[in-house]
Amino acid sequence: MNFMIDNKKAMLEALEVADSATASGDVPVGALVLNEAGEIVGVGHNLRERDHDPTAHAEIVAMREAALKKGSWRLDGHTLVVTLEPCAMCAGAISQARIKSVVFGAWDEKAGAVGSVWDILRDPRAVHQVEVISGVMENECAALLTEFFKAQR
Repeated sequence: MNFMIDNKKAMLEALEVADSATASGDVPVGALVLNEAGEIVGVGHNLRERDHDPTAHAEIVAMREAALKKGSWRLDGHTLVVTLEPCAMCAGAISQARIKSVVFGAWDEKAGAVGSVWDILRDPRAVHQVEVISGVMENECAALLTEFFKAQR
C-alpha cells in the first residue's frame, strides 16, 4: 500500500471517531495517534462540552491516551491524524510531544495553526519540525462540520 492509501484509511477511522462527538454536543472533530508500526495507540474526539474543559480538543485527548499507553510524553515517530486543521494550542502540544507527522482533513480558516492562519509546526524558529500532510479527505471532513453547524442554527 502507498502512503496516501494509509492516510485515507486512517482518516476514515478519524471521521467515525469525530461523528461520536456530536452525542455530547461537541464539534465533531476526531483524532488518532498512530505509532511507528501504523497501529492506533490514541483516539480522541472533542470533549470540551462534556468535560467543561477548554483543552479537551480531539488532538489533546488522543495524545494523552497515546502517552499513557507508551508511558512517556515523547511521541517521537508517531503520526497524528485529525479531521480538522489543529489550532494554536494543539499545534503547540503536537510540537511539545515531538510528533513526527500530522495528517489533517479540513482547513480551519479562522483558527488553523498548520497553514491557514499560522504555521506553527513548520515555523523555522520552532524547536521541533513536524511533517504536515493536509487535505486528506478534505471534502468529507468539511461536510461533517458543515452539517453539525447547520443543525445548530
